[in-house]
Amino acid sequence: MYCVRCGVKLQDGVKACPLCATPVWCPETGEGEPAATYSDRYPIISRQKRLTVMASLTVVLLAAMVACFSIAYNTTGRMGWSFYVIVSTAAFYFIFLLPFWFRDPHPMIFVPVAFLSLCLLLLLISGYTGGRWFLTFALPLTAILAALTIGSIALFRYVKGGTIFITGGLLLLIGGSCMLAEFFEHLTFGTAMFTWSIYAAVVFGLFGTFLILAGIIRPLREYLDRQFFL
Repeated sequence: MYCVRCGVKLQDGVKACPLCATPVWCPETGEGEPAATYSDRYPIISRQKRLTVMASLTVVLLAAMVACFSIAYNTTGRMGWSFYVIVSTAAFYFIFLLPFWFRDPHPMIFVPVAFLSLCLLLLLISGYTGGRWFLTFALPLTAILAALTIGSIALFRYVKGGTIFITGGLLLLIGGSCMLAEFFEHLTFGTAMFTWSIYAAVVFGLFGTFLILAGIIRPLREYLDRQFFL
């Protein structure tokens, strides 16, 4: 019989390992009790601490938002600059802090929530400033970024294998998205076309095409797999 922890050979009849003092447990006969490999109290304590920290941060951020509004209203008689602080703080909370309230936040849920919060933030700022750039610039760009991000997470999370092809295709899409972004910039603000997006599209396109070809050419694919664990 051997110690279940350190592997030292045990004499018959001993109740604990002479080397590490682990109680003797024999799976075949059921003699003794299996040694615990971790504390069952740690996850509970860790979660309680995390919830306490999150509650404290929530109270601090709410107090900061109320204080900013009070200062702005008492000095100017209106919301003024505090509007930007309040909506930016709220968006920051929903994007970065809200997932920590949950034990296992699922990215396919909280990433869309993050982009929705960002979209709402831009809409409020556009409306507050009287701008007309939300529908023709901010909304399309946010939607493109959200689609690329959510699609990337879904592909890398649920598709087994084909990492090189997925990465190459995403790089091609990013290059095309840069040209779309400049198109919406041109449509909204009247800027010139193809001043920067063409360079980004070429760079991302070359890298993406290289990865796709590498996925097709077996020796090159195996080399990249060994080098980058793809």
